[in-house]
Amino acid sequence: MNRPAAAPSAAQPVHPASPAPPEPLDCAGRTVAHYGYGAAADGRPRLHPVTTLAGRTVTQDRPDDHRHHLGVSVAVPDVSGRNFWGGRTYVRGQGPTELDNHGVQRCLGLERHGPGAFTQSLGWEADGVELLREQRTVEAIELSSVAWALDLSFALTNHSADDLSLGSPATNGRPGAGYGGFFWRAPKEAAPPDVFTADRAGEEAVHGRTSDWLALTGDGWTLVLAGASEETRRDPWFVRTTEYPGVGSSLAADERLPVPAGATVVRRVVTVVADGRLDRDTAAAYVRRAVTS
Repeated sequence: MNRPAAAPSAAQPVHPASPAPPEPLDCAGRTVAHYGYGAAADGRPRLHPVTTLAGRTVTQDRPDDHRHHLGVSVAVPDVSGRNFWGGRTYVRGQGPTELDNHGVQRCLGLERHGPGAFTQSLGWEADGVELLREQRTVEAIELSSVAWALDLSFALTNHSADDLSLGSPATNGRPGAGYGGFFWRAPKEAAPPDVFTADRAGEEAVHGRTSDWLALTGDGWTLVLAGASEETRRDPWFVRTTEYPGVGSSLAADERLPVPAGATVVRRVVTVVADGRLDRDTAAAYVRRAVTS
């Protein structure tokens, strides 16, 4: 799906700590994900658990190694000094530091488009001030009897009166830590997952590089992430397999991303979720089908 984000419903704003049950996401006649807020301290909605069509869970939420990793979510560690990622903030010349600078993503409205799709309006708020207004659209697409695709797009608009910029630990002095944007925390298993693109393999070879798609394969499952727009394909991939299994986009890999007042940053990532371990040719074929669906 690549429809424009719909206007939010007239529902009242929902605090992240809302006890509302998570929204199911269905595909091929079964629920493949749940979407919503978890613990009150999390501050943002996520998709978890996300499963293959056979029911294998391919996300992890609040793991012991990184309590702020929340399934599949959109998170930015530095919005003009405010932390919308969770955990400690990387301070230049000081390192990871506990700061009272955390923001929340408040639900302003959610509109369903049937059992397998929805659009949500979110206010990225810190200290009672809304910095960014987001329109997020999510859809589950059936691809085959063993694979489906999660199509997630988001548009972040500077809703404040001032110019903003998006940063990362890398832009604040920590090389290689350019994470921020779409992020998928995969389950930690006995062995680290394998990672590969069309022409490279291994964490060191693919981390921090651009590629049309990137595959992560674990114990009986494969994720194939693809940038589904020109802007998204220009973002390098952030990849971890040995320390923990996670992969995402890098909105600010090396330099801060300016977001002037009223400007909008748009990204779209399509992820194939498959049972089994796909090879390169099969992964590429699924991506082509998913992105053009």
